[in-house]
Amino acid sequence: MQASPGMDATGTTDTTGFAEAFLAAGIGAWDWDVDSGLVVFDEPAMALLGIDPDTYDGHVRTWASLIHPDDYSRVAAEIRRAMWTLGPFDTEYRICRRDRATQWIRVRGRALANLDGHPYRMLGAAWDTTRSREASGEREAEQAAELGAAERTARIQDLASALAEAVTSLDVVTAVAECVLPPFGASGLIIQVPEGDLMRVIGAVGYSRAFVDAITAPVRELAPVEEGLRTHRPWFVSSVQEFIERYPNMADIPARGGKQAWAFMPLVVSGRVVGFCVVSFDHPRSLTGAERALLIALSGLIAQALERARLFDAEHARAQALQRALLPQELPTLPAVTAAAQYLPAGRGMDVGGDWYDVIPLSADRVALVIGDVMGHGLPEAVIMGRLRTAVQTLSDLELPPDEILGHLNDLVGGLGNDSLATCLYAIYDPTTAICTVAQAGHPPPAIVSPDGQVHFAEAHGDPPLGVAEPPFEVVELPVPQDGLLVLYTDGLIESADCDVDVGMSRLADLLRTHHAEDLGQLCNSLTGALMPAHRHCPDDAALLVARLHATAPDSIATWSLPETPMAAGAARKHVREKLADWRLEDLTLTTEMLASELVANVVRHARGPVRLRLLRTRSLVCEVFDGSLTTPRIRRASWTDEGGRGLQLIAALSDRWGTRYMTTGKCIWTEQSLPTPG
Repeated sequence: MQASPGMDATGTTDTTGFAEAFLAAGIGAWDWDVDSGLVVFDEPAMALLGIDPDTYDGHVRTWASLIHPDDYSRVAAEIRRAMWTLGPFDTEYRICRRDRATQWIRVRGRALANLDGHPYRMLGAAWDTTRSREASGEREAEQAAELGAAERTARIQDLASALAEAVTSLDVVTAVAECVLPPFGASGLIIQVPEGDLMRVIGAVGYSRAFVDAITAPVRELAPVEEGLRTHRPWFVSSVQEFIERYPNMADIPARGGKQAWAFMPLVVSGRVVGFCVVSFDHPRSLTGAERALLIALSGLIAQALERARLFDAEHARAQALQRALLPQELPTLPAVTAAAQYLPAGRGMDVGGDWYDVIPLSADRVALVIGDVMGHGLPEAVIMGRLRTAVQTLSDLELPPDEILGHLNDLVGGLGNDSLATCLYAIYDPTTAICTVAQAGHPPPAIVSPDGQVHFAEAHGDPPLGVAEPPFEVVELPVPQDGLLVLYTDGLIESADCDVDVGMSRLADLLRTHHAEDLGQLCNSLTGALMPAHRHCPDDAALLVARLHATAPDSIATWSLPETPMAAGAARKHVREKLADWRLEDLTLTTEMLASELVANVVRHARGPVRLRLLRTRSLVCEVFDGSLTTPRIRRASWTDEGGRGLQLIAALSDRWGTRYMTTGKCIWTEQSLPTPG
């Protein structure tokens, strides 16, 4: 091959200087005849490639055989590209010399075309780049080390940030799974906590449910856990064989779990193991020293976060238990009302508050529907709520009307201090009239939904909240259609920073029109899910009570007016006998006659008219006697010489329950008896 020509001092061509320069620099030249497949190397090129000039056959195959197998396809592709484009050829690759040395060379050249435009020749130069590669490799290693340190710092910072936001133990598991597993190429995670002699799995990733259940076991059955509790030090197992040699009694664990390498890390806080973290891999894995150091550092962060989360979990469980104890465990099943309810705490971590609801059965199948809200949320408000709910139940047993009950509650809240305020709505539904009698103190008005989906809200009252109100409270009567809905709610459901009360009530009405036909439990979910979505931070807790109201059938009600004379008792017995025969309740005739006779006789003797008798047949038989007096009947202990005083004792003995309720026109004394079992 000829080197590129040069000019000497006389202007004539001289290649000697260039050749010497190329030789001194270790640069070799080559010329490849594409058609014949022959390639010519100069002396420096042959020395560079380790080719013996005496045995070189001159064919391109000999040169190609020197290319490192891992680089061959890349070099061939670069040659094809240069020929197709008639452009430059520039690449760096490894050669495997005959003396078994491997070195890097850099090759530059160009493809030349013939008169037809087809490539027929390539020429170029080559030189050794091994030393520069090694120097670059050292720099790359340093850069890699710096990058690794920066990456480790970033991983620690990422995990620290995620753990700082973790509130519950499950949040900690999620943070570890997202921030630790991907950088290490790990596929499995188990975090366990000790509970007495048992190790309970609080979170796992990459394992079957059956495997997780199997390792929720006593400490003595889990050899790695025993070792961690004893040494407080992390350790690493790089293969299944190593695991079996270390824990022969648990030789089946790798196959059952599907993992082949593990990092075992006790989670230690103040010298005490608060948990156990296992990071695992799908293939054998020997962690480097830097990786092990990073995992050990991360385990300290995980331990602190887990300890904090466990304290929160315990507090959370206590708060939930308190809230469950303060709210109804389940709503009663009543003839006149089918109800469902939901309570939603204010925000993340706020699990108790002052919102409450209740469904209280009253006499004659009437039902009290109550909802209230102690302003604020937290443990003090929950305690006040519990006191108010207890007071409401006690006052309801006295059969007081709604406005009087709110008056007593107002006195109770006022006695708690100037900072205590509460809203409340108390409604009594009477299924014999299908009318809801409502009194409210500073509370949002109830919504009434017809079976066809029409929604209207009761007129809002001007009465202020309990604690600052001045009785008497206004009372309104709301007719409710058969199987209509009465929807009670607290302001947390409809009001937020980006939604005022009017907009919230409008949204509630739209949702009720759309979902009113759903099952009541699903209806509650639909309303709360739309008005208080899980992703939105709610500044106030909320309660929702939805009741479907059923009127008593007209043929199950019988009413008679009685004369205000001694003949009234006989008339009452006659009416009872005839009606119970009509209802086919002859088994109750004798006791009901005695009850009605005694009640009417007491009215004639001690009270004043008008006198009215009413029988109700629902899930029990109710006998009621109305009069115009407000005197309160009380059971007395009569001695054996007394001629009277035993009437109420007789009534209490013959009935399942009895009591007195008061109205604006007088009072009613009522009794209840269980219906005979069919058959």
